[in-house]
Amino acid sequence: MSNTGRLASIAALMILASALEAHATPNCMRDIKPYKLASDTMEWSMTIAPGADCIQGLRWSTMQIYSVSISEKPSSGELVLVGPGFRYFAKTDFSGTDKFTLVVVGKNRHDKGISTVQVTISKPDSSMVASSVGYPQ
Repeated sequence: MSNTGRLASIAALMILASALEAHATPNCMRDIKPYKLASDTMEWSMTIAPGADCIQGLRWSTMQIYSVSISEKPSSGELVLVGPGFRYFAKTDFSGTDKFTLVVVGKNRHDKGISTVQVTISKPDSSMVASSVGYPQ
């Protein structure tokens, strides 16, 4: 393949990738504190708009993750495990609260262990949602 053909292929792939970009809610996670992989349970919270999604990693600097599993599925959204993390998709008609629970197995420094992460999801209040109404000029 010529250099021109390779450049055209790369440009086409970049255009396709930008068209398929994720629309994750920025800063959707709140109150995240690290778990210790010491049979502990952490409670995290998320604020997300209906139809949006949130991506969150589960690895902390001193940890090695062996596995992540879902012990309680959400009822008002879809949860997908992505490597040592997750992606939550809120349904378009999401209102109220939702929750899910993950079990993380791994090693923190030199100690093997397990932690449970419970995530409670809420819809942002109206003061947090951007308005599409134009500003006076």
